[in-house]
Amino acid sequence: MAGNHPQHHAPAPVGGKLFNGVTLVCGVLIAILVAILVVRFLFGLGAVTNLNDGYPWGLWIVVDVVIGSAFACGGFSVAMLVYIFNKGEYHPLVRPALLASLFGYSLAGIGVIFDLGRWWNFWHIFTPGYANPNSVMFEVAVCISAYIVVMWLEFAPTFFEKWGMKEAKRKLNKVLFFLVALGTVLPMMHQSSLGTMIVVMGVQINPLWQTKLIPLHFLLTAIILGYGVVLFESCLAASGYRRKIEMHLLEPLAKIMLGVLAVYLVVRFGDLLVRGALPLAFQPKLTALAFWVETIAFLAPFAIIGSASARRNPAKLFLAGVAIMFAGVMLRFNAFLIGYDTGTGVDPGWTYFPSVPELMVTIGMFAIEVLAYIIITRRFPVLPREETQVAH
Repeated sequence: MAGNHPQHHAPAPVGGKLFNGVTLVCGVLIAILVAILVVRFLFGLGAVTNLNDGYPWGLWIVVDVVIGSAFACGGFSVAMLVYIFNKGEYHPLVRPALLASLFGYSLAGIGVIFDLGRWWNFWHIFTPGYANPNSVMFEVAVCISAYIVVMWLEFAPTFFEKWGMKEAKRKLNKVLFFLVALGTVLPMMHQSSLGTMIVVMGVQINPLWQTKLIPLHFLLTAIILGYGVVLFESCLAASGYRRKIEMHLLEPLAKIMLGVLAVYLVVRFGDLLVRGALPLAFQPKLTALAFWVETIAFLAPFAIIGSASARRNPAKLFLAGVAIMFAGVMLRFNAFLIGYDTGTGVDPGWTYFPSVPELMVTIGMFAIEVLAYIIITRRFPVLPREETQVAH
């Protein structure tokens, strides 16, 4: 198989100092997160959040779990290209994308505990006697938990290489095909099931987002988001570490992203037209405004990198990645919060806006990801070795 694809440089630690301005800021934000969580676990959700009976789910579930796990689909999206569609030329992107996914999903799994009223019972999900196999939330919880384990195993060769554990890596490589298969199926299951949770909410969700096809919308946009995050992360890492941008990989990847995005938009607007829900997008309401912000964000990459020459511009690839990430955020925000009616016209008196502590916890979660990314890429073989490193 190697003969069919160009040879790539092996991954190598970037090196450099771990203590700098970025890691210091991340450390402060993480300390604030820990302090807030101590209060939350001692005194309950009401002590630090603005959640209420109308909005039992707020920023932590929507951003830390639903959006966080979608952002973490880079590993799944790139692995699918490399191992399922045999596009071996993208192999150098697998390990960094998997690293971002690893932290995204691990923190999403931990973040669920923050929002549990009786958090001390979280272990029930792993106990068969408490399982409800008919629950969509049960499927999401099981699939995410299993996928976290699978990703740590997929990423384990990075640690084995660092610590010289050749035999362990050899044994793991024998079952890696099975892990890759699981790592493709599990995120497809739970990303679509996150959309099924919208279906379960019934008439409480605005028809612009309430559709039986929303599981497919969530799955397609998770794949698109995965590619968008890879564009964003690759450009940012190249800039931060002053490395050469892998344009020969990112340019065709962006083209694939646009193809999947086009399929999604056809499905999205076809569904709105068939259900007769599109006129709701032209009413003078917040939901209509939110719908168009989301839609324009999804269309933006075509304007930014629609031409081949634009896709050869790193700044435009970065902007397209940001646009698609924002679009994915808006879709999930709209479906779970903006398009959510607390009482379907009967009990509409509830409002919700996240408190400062909620915002700080979410910011702190992203700070953990950034800090962990810096530490691991500097000390472990994740990013492809640079030409200058090879020369040494």
